[in-house]
Amino acid sequence: MKSQGRESPALLYPIECEVNAMALSLPYYYGHSGEQYAFFRIPKLLITDSRFDGVSSDAKLLYGLLLDRMELSYRNGWIDDQNRVFIIFTVEEVMETLRCRSEKAVRLFAELDSKKGIGLIERKRQGLGKPAIIYVKNFAGDIS
Repeated sequence: MKSQGRESPALLYPIECEVNAMALSLPYYYGHSGEQYAFFRIPKLLITDSRFDGVSSDAKLLYGLLLDRMELSYRNGWIDDQNRVFIIFTVEEVMETLRCRSEKAVRLFAELDSKKGIGLIERKRQGLGKPAIIYVKNFAGDIS
């Protein structure tokens, strides 16, 4: 049967994604049970704004994790002498949270960093044996 100007979905999407062969048998959410989890927030602009097209999805996820940590740092009074909130989030913490290797964690930080990457974060070294201080930048603010 000839289509009327429309391609079949199989022709539009010829590459099939391989799905895990063993599906999980999971329960449904009922009532208020959907509110029981905490979530990381990834700002919508990171996905929709063309300025961030070159930033990988994993780096955007890391930025969301850093934003989450910034909230905790603010509550704990981690504010520098210029009134900027800072965080400490090590390569090891990234590796554990994202379940990745050291090389990938370092690459993700570099992708976000103001020296090597897009500038969503700024890292300041503290010295030997101390973790870097990270300033998470407000990408929706004024560009300077």
